[in-house]
Amino acid sequence: MALANRNKTFSRRTGAMNLIKSLLASTALLLAVPHIAQADILVGFVTGLSGPVSSIGIPNAKGIAAGQAYIGEIGGEKIRVIQLDDGSDPTSSARNARKLVEQEKVDVLIGTSGAPQTLAMATAAIEMKIPMIAVSPIAPVPPGEGGPWVVQTPQPTPLLLQGIVDNMKAKGLRSVAFIGFSDALGDLFYDSLVQAAKSADIKVIANERYARSDSSVTAQVLRAIAARPDAIMLGGTGTPGALPVIALSERGYKGPLYGNHGMISADFLRLAGKAANGIICPTGPVTAAEQLPASNPIQKVALDFRAAFEKANGEAPTDSFSSYSFDGWLVFADAAKRAMATGAKPGSPEFRTALRQALFTTKEVVGTQGVYTYTPADRHGVDDRSRILVQIEDGKYKLLP
Repeated sequence: MALANRNKTFSRRTGAMNLIKSLLASTALLLAVPHIAQADILVGFVTGLSGPVSSIGIPNAKGIAAGQAYIGEIGGEKIRVIQLDDGSDPTSSARNARKLVEQEKVDVLIGTSGAPQTLAMATAAIEMKIPMIAVSPIAPVPPGEGGPWVVQTPQPTPLLLQGIVDNMKAKGLRSVAFIGFSDALGDLFYDSLVQAAKSADIKVIANERYARSDSSVTAQVLRAIAARPDAIMLGGTGTPGALPVIALSERGYKGPLYGNHGMISADFLRLAGKAANGIICPTGPVTAAEQLPASNPIQKVALDFRAAFEKANGEAPTDSFSSYSFDGWLVFADAAKRAMATGAKPGSPEFRTALRQALFTTKEVVGTQGVYTYTPADRHGVDDRSRILVQIEDGKYKLLP
């Protein structure tokens, strides 16, 4: 009888031990699940939160936050952003890009604020063979190994400036003076103006430049006015872009003034004040979203962007720069979805390659600034649907026909 009881006790203990082993095995399997799942998709984002172009960089960062609020995961995998401040310095832009790729192992780069900074970052991206989405306008960069690695969301400057030259021609203007930055962005504006004006038989009769850090442009403004142009085009952006506007007003200039999409900024409007009234700027459709026809597909996305921006930042957008980074996020998300469909795992060289290939096969992705279709031969990806003309009136932007 005692032996039988011992056997029953042993049997119960054996059963209990087997149950514990089974539970431990099940727990181990559950704990192992995250390890066999795909890793987070890592986005390396560089922007100028400090320095001369922080009036662009801070909105860029808010646009990325809006993008995360709008699309936070792809295929069940979370998107994680690692953000670095380049201090508006091109050397730091390149250094940050290398840190994000070599140390953080990001899958894609997005950035940065300012043309010189973005060019430096793009050059590093090409060398490291990682796809990048530029959110500031830059001249075409050379392709890297196997073809191009960089696309950009800002409209090509020639497309934008063609709009204001068409407006000049319609008004019968025959000459224009240029006052802009003495850097790569200023060159881009000036060269595009010369190109468009030549085909319209409009002469560019002055080319005045100033540094973003300058505190006075009196000499440049006086020389531009002395040339007696029919109109003046401004090639400055953000906060320092207001300097010649104020100076022209103080000198009593009453002629037509043309700006650029970098003047769609609350900081610019605040500093320029009443002096900005009448400036005609080429810009993207998001600037006048409510004034677009309901049939325009950009209107819905532009309004969705505003809602996502308010959700992420607790305020409404008051600039155009945040929408470029938001569009960069939309382009990235579309490409990442297709890259993951190939079976490539985030964090792997194969995923980078798949993501790059997906970027350059992007088709009709509707954003706030345009409809994007990228190819290896077209790294801007937009057409005339990405350009409208607005006139500044008392801090608001009126859509021109």
